[in-house]
Amino acid sequence: MSGLFTEAHALAQDLADPLAHFRALFHIPQHQGRDQWYFCGNSLGLQPKSVRAALQQELDDWAAFGVEGHFHAKHPWMPYHTELRDLLAECVGAKPLEVVAMNSLTVNLHLLMVSFYRPTPTRPAIVIEQGAFPSDRYAVESQIRFHGHDPAECLIEVGADSDSGLVTEDALAQVMAEHGHRVALVLWPGVQYRTGQAFDLRAISVLGHTHGSKVGFDLAHAVGNLPLQLHASGADFAAWCSYKYLNAGPGAIAGAFVHERHATAALPRFNGWWGHRQDTRFKMGAEFQGSPGADGWQLSNPPILAMAPLRASLEIFQQAGIDALRRKSKALTGYLAALIAQELAGVIRNVTPADPERRGCQLSLQVLAGREAGRALFEHLMAEGVIGDWREPDVIRLSPTPLYNRFGDCYHAVRVIKQWADAR
Repeated sequence: MSGLFTEAHALAQDLADPLAHFRALFHIPQHQGRDQWYFCGNSLGLQPKSVRAALQQELDDWAAFGVEGHFHAKHPWMPYHTELRDLLAECVGAKPLEVVAMNSLTVNLHLLMVSFYRPTPTRPAIVIEQGAFPSDRYAVESQIRFHGHDPAECLIEVGADSDSGLVTEDALAQVMAEHGHRVALVLWPGVQYRTGQAFDLRAISVLGHTHGSKVGFDLAHAVGNLPLQLHASGADFAAWCSYKYLNAGPGAIAGAFVHERHATAALPRFNGWWGHRQDTRFKMGAEFQGSPGADGWQLSNPPILAMAPLRASLEIFQQAGIDALRRKSKALTGYLAALIAQELAGVIRNVTPADPERRGCQLSLQVLAGREAGRALFEHLMAEGVIGDWREPDVIRLSPTPLYNRFGDCYHAVRVIKQWADAR
């Protein structure tokens, strides 16, 4: 075990890494003349070098063709979103019919809740985890109020374990056993943003459906991080952003999943003309005819300049393969976790599950000396070029991303923390 904490050991693992060459496909930010040790792919993924050419192609086609670019661009704009289907479906374990790139995450959650949160006087409640990402909580509260209900009575939060800080699936099962008859929707994360805890989507879908509720997932921290198998999960819907592990750029276009069983269902939804059937869309009829599958939830024509970076990144994911990325992720995150446990046991507490099956790339760390010390360590890491992020009240998140992070990055991150701890 002691041999883990050597630069030579880390370099040997990097030399043996079959995915090491993918790092060269990304721009790595610089710090004092060298590459940053970048651990923030869970917040903003790095830029693929192919993005510039992808954007330039669309700009060139706009310049050359004007409106005719909808039909004559290298990647014609009219069906552009359909060209992302197979790539997205492969990435999230869905059928092409079930996925679409559109809007932003919270917009998609609202649009999907229009269809899948249908409260009744006896079944008005939504279940989320305690400490959910604020945007999700805001969205859920506003949906409950929009339907004339009181969040104080109809928003049910599943509490975290007092010792581990994790929200267990057993706790969710207990809540559903008590309140399931009142629950219209379970909205759950694929990965909890603060702790990095990953959940069994299939088990949660079965639990929710057993109690008669719809089940949806916010996959912001799971997509591009874990093999998701969304179709097999049985979830009714899911939504995600694409600027984290999917590397599609700040504020990137998001994605949505609607299970195949709802592909042609007469569900209530907010309609827009790009959700209309493609074969009759331009007949400009007054009656809405929804496209089958997730396409039917679209509102407006897709933003091509926002979709081009996502396309470029998804092509890299296809080359690497999500299963191979997951294997490296387990090894890379496991190495960082082992170094922290070995070298920083009296300094750092890792609040992310120890079981590799219950986490993705992210480790969430607390400094044992308290919040102020934690904040001081975070500032020290940033000053030294170790780039993670801070989540209140006291968590430093480090996420070794398999497409571009190295074992050497993990070694140097722990080395910098040890230097800080020794100097205190």
